Amino acid sequence: MTRKSATRRRFMAGASALGAAALLSRGALAKGSVTAATYPGSWEEAFRTIVAPALKKASNVELEMQPLFAVDQIAKVKAARGAPPFDAFVLDPGPRVTAINDGLFEKFDGAKLANAAKLPAGLVDEWGVTVAAQFVGIAYNPKKFAAAPKGWDDLFKEPYVSRLGMTGFQTTFGTVSIIEMAKIFGGSETNVEPFFTEIKKVLPKVAAIGAPAAMPGLFQQGQCDIMYTNVQTVGTLKARGIDIEFVKPTTGTVAFFTTMHIAKGATEAANAYKYFDTVISAGVQAELMKPPYLFAPVNKDVALSADMPLKSLDEMSGFVRHDWTKINPLRAGWIERFNKEVAK
Repeated sequence: MTRKSATRRRFMAGASALGAAALLSRGALAKGSVTAATYPGSWEEAFRTIVAPALKKASNVELEMQPLFAVDQIAKVKAARGAPPFDAFVLDPGPRVTAINDGLFEKFDGAKLANAAKLPAGLVDEWGVTVAAQFVGIAYNPKKFAAAPKGWDDLFKEPYVSRLGMTGFQTTFGTVSIIEMAKIFGGSETNVEPFFTEIKKVLPKVAAIGAPAAMPGLFQQGQCDIMYTNVQTVGTLKARGIDIEFVKPTTGTVAFFTTMHIAKGATEAANAYKYFDTVISAGVQAELMKPPYLFAPVNKDVALSADMPLKSLDEMSGFVRHDWTKINPLRAGWIERFNKEVAK
């Protein structure tokens, strides 16, 4: 985004194989600003409402955001060839691994974050800082079932399967959920064949199959009454008055982390550190956790709300985690297969 005054990146016309494209000038930078990629939707809204004013107040730094999904952030920086169009990435585990392998980050100095000590061990490393946690499990409508589901295998049984809403591997929460289902039937982090075998047995009974972004709406409309999702989605629907509860699967709640990174060649790295430090500060984290945003905090000074599936951030060490260096090479094939065999 640009401001009418002090525009940080000016556009220069340039031809490309795709037609006329806008290239961001690295020379027109406004002092006291940082340009950050952010996820479209609730992330952009929350950061504009909460983070941007806090950063301005704490460090007199203007936050300019470019709403981009993770794959688009990576593609845009790679296309820029050393002149990144933004200073800071925000990524989930899979895209983070891709960006590290492609050399898209500056090395990270956690000592520049005053709030680093407030994070659980391991959430700051040589590549970036964790700014939010995601917790994944099963969500269901308690008014539609006599008993709550207990584990991933329940999704393949009645009365749950005939009210199940499914999505594929396009998202991190979808990928880890399906991996956990596969593991119940003898699969592993790299072998989801058992999932495909078992889901085909019950596929005619499944209530709804849709794109990830469509699932909350399908649940709200009553087209499905049980689905796999993250705590943030459950909290958002609950805030709208929807009957929904989160279930920790018997095999454990799945956790993954959203991280921020400095783009290789960033011109405002110093301000990026100030931005990151603001995001992980206790005050900002506490505000982001409130409805309607419901971000799971990572700052240990934040008192967790009842919507979070844990009482202390130290419990995250016992949550189910996944190795995305193994998952990434297989994911595209899984997406294609799900679309052909399940979402047909």
